[in-house]
Amino acid sequence: MKDEERRRRWRLVLGGAADEELGRASGTDAHLDDVLSALYDSERRAGLGASSPNVARWLGDIRTYFPSSVVRVMQNDALTRLGLSRMLLEPEMLAGVEPDVHLVATLLSLGKVIPAKTKDTARRVVRKVVDELDRKLRQATLSAVRGSLDRSSRTRRPRAAEIDWHRTIRANLGTWDRARGTLIAERLIGSGRKRNALRDVVLCVDQSGSMATSVVYASVFAAVLASLRALRTRLVVFDTAVVDLTELLKDPVDVLFGTQLGGGTDINRALAYCQSIVTRPTQTVLVLITDLYEGGNAPEMLARAAELVRAGVNVVCLLALNDKGAPAYDADHAARFASLGIPTFACTPDLFPDLMAAALARRDLRAWAARNEVITKR
Repeated sequence: MKDEERRRRWRLVLGGAADEELGRASGTDAHLDDVLSALYDSERRAGLGASSPNVARWLGDIRTYFPSSVVRVMQNDALTRLGLSRMLLEPEMLAGVEPDVHLVATLLSLGKVIPAKTKDTARRVVRKVVDELDRKLRQATLSAVRGSLDRSSRTRRPRAAEIDWHRTIRANLGTWDRARGTLIAERLIGSGRKRNALRDVVLCVDQSGSMATSVVYASVFAAVLASLRALRTRLVVFDTAVVDLTELLKDPVDVLFGTQLGGGTDINRALAYCQSIVTRPTQTVLVLITDLYEGGNAPEMLARAAELVRAGVNVVCLLALNDKGAPAYDADHAARFASLGIPTFACTPDLFPDLMAAALARRDLRAWAARNEVITKR
């Protein structure tokens, strides 16, 4: 890299403080410098100010100068550093942003104050993100879960309509009767999927503000799982109250607008509700998605978790379901959950389908976590 280009890049990194040593930015670099300074030098400058036109212009500028991945980072930084949540309350502002999971989470947290004129725009933004997540995650989820269910549903005593002839023939190739010129099917292999749901799945999701992106991903996954007839899927969200959103699972956008991000956390109450809807404990997977910061009765929470495990429910605790890395969580409660035999770890969205497949098959989730380099509590 030539010295001139190196100086130029360092000037953009360091901002106006480097004018004396590296010279003032000019041309396109001057515009880039203004865009970056408005956000990252906001303590020393006026920033974007309170003017909606300034915000709109800045949103347009960052989309002009930076790729979408960088735009999303800068938008998120603007929301946290400059408190620009107000820019989402105007449809013109909202139409100019780059949709992503974190933006959806912010919109949901503002649900109570979004004016009527902006709600349609907000819904379109959420729809765009949900459709993109569905496109990325649906096939992997269906493939992993269906494979697990197919294996768990095979039976050696199938009814006539449930016989899997391809597997039955392969299993009986050694019993070919040469004299009769026929295959003797000593072992029948079939699938019981045409009967009742093979497994019950309950996704119980903490909707406190710190779990916002986890709620977005969980809603999409719940809708995908609900499309499988072999599963009976329930979606429960909670803060200090508990809401069952199962009836909305046909459309994850409806699910998301049915949430109410923020408020306190009562995990004990949520587990009590989950206990009340579990009818087949040994056929149930309960995925509790929470940072385990309990605002309710912690001893009762742990006692209920232990009761669910003793009843035969396959309980999994995800400390986060997002791409942001190591989450903040209550380490003591995480350790207590792990001591009850409840696998407790964070999970990225790309690993969730395989996690569900392993849970449905009742495979060792600690071994699964080790293979996938997931840090689990012991």
